[in-house]
Parts: sequence; structure tokens; C-alpha cells
Amino acid sequence: MEYTIRPIRPDEWAESKALRLAALADPAASVAFVTTLAEAHARPDGYWQERTRETATGETSLAFVAESPAGEWAGTVTAQVERPDGPDAEHIFGGAPTAPQTQLLGVYVRPEHRGGGLAQELVRAGVEWSWSLADPRVERVRLHVHQQNHRALAFYRKLGFEPTGNTPDMPGRPGEREYEMALPRPEA
Repeated sequence: MEYTIRPIRPDEWAESKALRLAALADPAASVAFVTTLAEAHARPDGYWQERTRETATGETSLAFVAESPAGEWAGTVTAQVERPDGPDAEHIFGGAPTAPQTQLLGVYVRPEHRGGGLAQELVRAGVEWSWSLADPRVERVRLHVHQQNHRALAFYRKLGFEPTGNTPDMPGRPGEREYEMALPRPEA
């Protein structure tokens, strides 16, 4: 099956919300998210509208969707710019970066679309967007993987991501840790 991977549009908040709720309800994927399904359900539509607008601009983040030929949203990923001198640098999960970077967030593929390389294509879209930025020039792409998500750790290693040694506590989950993995900018 052929998929189109494209940036989401600002008016697609309902589709974005539905896919996030599906991810949080998926037992195989829910460990990867900080927000719980109950918390997400409690958020008003205005939250989802603003979240979608912010991740559709490409200014500081860009969300991608994998869309089936029938128009079904099969998966998603968001790339978010993190700057050492940014206004929220001290609040960045895992600590403030030392150089401009992007973080891949919310990587998810619906179960019925798994196994055909779609997750790899979504990650590739986020990485390629990251390398395309001129201001800031991103030096690395990073992501976090839950300590018990061995399948994801292996998947990201296969794509060239390596553990950095940074293992922050997972917010709101005492005793649970995340492994930071990073992909350095390729040499020119």
C-alpha cells in the first residue's frame, strides 16, 4: 500500500486528536507517551486546535502524518526545534541542549499499518526536515525511548540513533527512565 507522508495542516486538529487518542489507547505504544489517555480525553477542543496550529507551521515544530490512499491517518511524528538560547531551554526534557537540535516526538503507527516500513519513513521525514533548517542549523536529532521499550530501542539503533548516556526520569512516573538517543548531523 502506498502512503503519502506530509505535514499536517492547521485545520486538521480533529484528525490529529483522534490519532493521538488511538496512540494513547494502544497497549503497545502507550508506554512511549507522557500524557495518559484520561488526561488527553479531558483536554478541550481548543487545546487540540492550538496544538495542531503550532505543529503545522514549521516555525519551531512540524508534525507529519502518513495518509493511506483512502485518506486514513496511519501514523505520525513531530519534530520540534530545541535551541540552547531558547526562552524555554531550561525546561527542555533531558536538559537544555548545547547546540541547536530537534527532538522527534509522538512517533506512532496504527497496528494495522505496522510492519511495512512506515515508521521508518515517518522518522525519515522528521530527520530530513531537521537537516533542511537553515536557522537554526540543527546539529543533531534526538528522541527518548522508555527503558522497557526494547523494540523501539532496536528500531532507532537500526536507523542510526545511538544512546547518549542521558537517562532522565520520565515525568510523572517515579522510578521509570527514558533513554535519550541521538543522530548526529551527517558530514557534508
